[in-house]
Amino acid sequence: MSILLTTLNARYTHASLGLRYLLANMGELQAQTHLQEFVIGAKATEIVERILSYSPKIVGFGIYIWNVEETTKVVAMLKRVAPQVTVVLGGPEVSHETNEQEIVRLADYVITGWGDVTFPKLCGEILHGPKPLMKVHAGVQPPMAEIKLPYSLYTDDDIKNRTLYVEASRGCPFKCEFCLSALDKTAWPFALDSFLAEMESLYQRGARLFKFVDRTFNLNIKTSLKIMQFFLDKLEANPDDPVYAHFELVPDHLPDALKEGIARFPAGALQFEIGIQSFNPEVQTLVSRKQDNQKAADNIRWLTKQSHAHMHVDLIAGLPGETVESFAEGFNKLWALEPHEIQFGILKRLRGTPIIRHTQEYGMVYDPYAPYTILANKDIDFSTMQRLVRFARYWDLVANSGRFAHTLPVLLGDAPFQRFMAFSDWLYANTDATHRIALERLVGMVARYLQTQGMDKTDAEALLASDYSGGAKPKPAAEAPPAPKRQARRLAA
Repeated sequence: MSILLTTLNARYTHASLGLRYLLANMGELQAQTHLQEFVIGAKATEIVERILSYSPKIVGFGIYIWNVEETTKVVAMLKRVAPQVTVVLGGPEVSHETNEQEIVRLADYVITGWGDVTFPKLCGEILHGPKPLMKVHAGVQPPMAEIKLPYSLYTDDDIKNRTLYVEASRGCPFKCEFCLSALDKTAWPFALDSFLAEMESLYQRGARLFKFVDRTFNLNIKTSLKIMQFFLDKLEANPDDPVYAHFELVPDHLPDALKEGIARFPAGALQFEIGIQSFNPEVQTLVSRKQDNQKAADNIRWLTKQSHAHMHVDLIAGLPGETVESFAEGFNKLWALEPHEIQFGILKRLRGTPIIRHTQEYGMVYDPYAPYTILANKDIDFSTMQRLVRFARYWDLVANSGRFAHTLPVLLGDAPFQRFMAFSDWLYANTDATHRIALERLVGMVARYLQTQGMDKTDAEALLASDYSGGAKPKPAAEAPPAPKRQARRLAA
C-alpha cells in the first residue's frame, strides 16, 4: 500500500464523499490506495500512529474549514516523525490564499480545486517520476462523464451507520459573495441515468438516508422531478420501509410541477434546506444575491401548509449592511412563515470568497482562526455580535431541537426575535454557559424565565411538562421514519 487518503470528519456519522471520489478515480493506483477517516477531537498522536501503521509513501489530506487547525497539528507531527512520507493537501480550505497557511508550509504538495484527475496524476509522478517541481498544482476539471462515481465505495458499515452524501451535480450558477460557490461558472450535472443507477445500487444494499449536497437541486426541474420520482417509487412500492432524502432548495423557484411532486411525499421522507440568508433587499444587492423575496416567502408558506416536507431555513447574521434591527425584521418575517427550523448562522469569511471586498467600507472584522467568524462590523459591535452568537446557540437548543414545541410559541409571543434575545441574555447571565447545558437544567431554566415574565409557577411547569416528562429521551414517534432525530420529534408532537 503506497497511498493513504484521509481526513478528519466533523463526526463519525459523516462519511467523506470527496475522499471516495479520489479513490474511485485512482485508476491503476487504486489497488495500492487505502482510505482511512478520523474524527476531530481525536489525539494527534493516535492519528499519526494509525496513519503510519499503513506504511504509506503518500498521505493525501482533505482540508476543510472545520478541520484545518487539528489537521495542521497532525501534519506537523507526521512530518517530524516520518519526514520521508509525502504529504499532499486538497480541499476547499487550501484551494485559496494558500501562501498564507501554516499547513501549506508544512506539506509537500497542494492541489487547489478539483482533484479527481490531478491527484492520481500527481501521485503517479511522486511514485514513478519525474518528481514534480511545483508545490501548488491547480486541479484540472475534467468532463463530468469522465469522473467515475464513488458510491460503490460506501461500505456496508457506512450504509448502516452513517449519512450517505450524494450529488447529482457540482457547482452553482449564483454568485452570493459569502459562499465559495460564487467562484463557480455554472452548475455541472452528472449523467442522470448513471447517477440514478448508483442510487438504485445503494438502495438495494440497504441505504435509506440520502443527503444531496447539490447547491441547486431545483435548478433543472426535469432533473429534480426524475430524482424525486426515484424516491417516490421506493416509498410507494414499500410504504413500510421508508426512505429519507435531503435536498438544498432555491427558495424562489418552485413551479407547479415540482409542487405536485413534493406534495406526494409522506411525512418523514423529505427535508429541504432553504437558504434565505437575508430578507433585506439592500443587503442582498451588496452581496450579489438574486432572490425574489415575495416568491421565496410564498413558497415557504406553501411548503408549510401544503406539503409534509421538513424545512430547515437559513439566515446569516453579520452580512455587510445588515443591522440588528433589519436582521430582527427578517427573522420575525421568517418565523411567521412557520418553517420547522430556522438555522441562525453567523457570517464566516471563507477563503477565496468575494465577501472580502466589503471589509474596509463596512468595517468587517473576522476571527483570524478557522472558522473565521465575523467578530464585528460598522453596524454591529463585538459585544452585540457575541449576543447574537449566544442567541444562535440557545435557539438551536430550544427552538430547533424540537423539544419545546408547546413552550416555544409562548416564549416568543408576538415579537420572536426580541423576546428570544431577552431570554438569551437572561439565560447567559444565569448560567454563564452556552454549551453543556443538561436538558433537565435547560427545562428548569425555561420554567424560571417564564415566571420572571409573569407566568404562574404551576402554569409554567405544566407548560414545560407538555413538552418534557422528566426523562432524557423525547416522546417516541408513532412510526419510526429514517429521518434524523429532530424531524422524528416533530412527527411525534
